[in-house]
Amino acid sequence: MKLRIRPYIESKDYGYIEEWIDDERIHALWCANRIPYPATKDSLRTLLEKNALEWTDSAYVATENSGEIIGFFCYSVNTDDNTGFLKFIIVDRKKRGSGYGKEMLKLALKYAFDITGVQAVRLNVFDENTAAKHCYEKVGFVEESITKDVFSYKNEVWSRCHMVIRKCPSNSI
Repeated sequence: MKLRIRPYIESKDYGYIEEWIDDERIHALWCANRIPYPATKDSLRTLLEKNALEWTDSAYVATENSGEIIGFFCYSVNTDDNTGFLKFIIVDRKKRGSGYGKEMLKLALKYAFDITGVQAVRLNVFDENTAAKHCYEKVGFVEESITKDVFSYKNEVWSRCHMVIRKCPSNSI
């Protein structure tokens, strides 16, 4: 599979994200309810603009050579400690478990290390999101710490896993 990343274009891309997040639990796992469920184009735009101003986030999509969008993520750089941060990572539900997430993350990390020049990339994932956590580990992310019981979803309480991958010659990105 050959993927590419490009900037998110709301008018072209939002419909895909809306389709992928058709379940309240997936929505909570994806955005920690930073926007109400169900997500709307306006609520996502407001969140992305707020994060762009506060954290310098940029939104990206991963596409196949055909142009079909298969994933979405946001990325920012903290210049104080020269680290990147990935968030709001999601892959088309029909493509999950087939290596697309891993390939998208490899491209995101190549961009982070080679273009933005960071020394490490971090992300957070709910410990309960075992499939996503497993995907991140396959790419080389390691657990840095866990913050227990930080998010309530219905009758559950979730913990947040802080993960990191550092730039080093052994990163096979």
